Amino acid sequence: MDDAREFSRVWSIVLAGGEGRRLRPMIRQWLGEHKPKQYCTFTGSRSLFQHTLDRADQLSAQERKLAVVARSHEEEASRQLGNRNGRLVFQPRNRDTAPGVFLGLTYVRATDPSATVVIYPSDHFVYPEPAFIDMVRHAVSAVELLKDRIVLLGVRPDHVELDYGLIQLAQEIGSYGNATLWKIAGFVEKPASNVARAMMKDRSLWNTLVVVGRLDALWKVGWRCLPSMMRLFEQLQGVIGTDREQVALETIYQGMPVRNFSLDILERVPDLVTALEMREILWSDWGRPDRIAASLRLIGKEPAFPLSLLPPGKRPRLRWG
Repeated sequence: MDDAREFSRVWSIVLAGGEGRRLRPMIRQWLGEHKPKQYCTFTGSRSLFQHTLDRADQLSAQERKLAVVARSHEEEASRQLGNRNGRLVFQPRNRDTAPGVFLGLTYVRATDPSATVVIYPSDHFVYPEPAFIDMVRHAVSAVELLKDRIVLLGVRPDHVELDYGLIQLAQEIGSYGNATLWKIAGFVEKPASNVARAMMKDRSLWNTLVVVGRLDALWKVGWRCLPSMMRLFEQLQGVIGTDREQVALETIYQGMPVRNFSLDILERVPDLVTALEMREILWSDWGRPDRIAASLRLIGKEPAFPLSLLPPGKRPRLRWG
């Protein structure tokens, strides 16, 4: 299949429904108000949300981009979307990542049931961006070959990080360029220190939660793992585009279970997940201020917030570069 046809079916879903509770104290001190981290500009002129939208646009047309955001963030998300084309879908409430993912998939399915979908968290740091986009492009190509499998992007750990989920690797499937595909043995979410150290010595990757898959494959996995949740989204899909859509959305979220995409979906189907190891990519989940400062220091940039807001003992040297 030629590249143009392969990528003409690619949709992007940006997950931006979180409240950023871990960074709330620092952001309040810095900005004088609470703002979820995905909407903050930690360096340069774009927020994490805007960076993610712009990365998505490099692989799929803007009109095939959808962001799942909290209804309470509608004004901020709309302002930051600006003149970028794409749709904002507003969650009535945050029920963790699995409902967020499948809410986005429901809207894509109502328009293009044959789509291939890339799911991006909106609050992560990646560098360099062109190399990361190449990795996602490889994942899309892999999905075209593997059909019913989900491809999950991961990064080889270089230090112990207890907040990150780990992917246990089994056999190598193949590699091209700086990407390697692996069969998965299992997952460990937020491992204990001794487990994380042992896994670093073995074959493991940090789970970035950047997911690529055919929509029908993702939909089948949802039904396999969380049928009660999927019944609610099937109800919603039947009324999308009608005057009953918003009432239906509110109604299904009244009974929506709290479910995590990693714990309640991916960890239950390792046989259907292929890991793509990204090499020569810096990646970080910016859940702590010291992690933000450390990431920026690696690429020679300073954070927009004062380093005095970092916890004692977590402040990098003031000399950057």
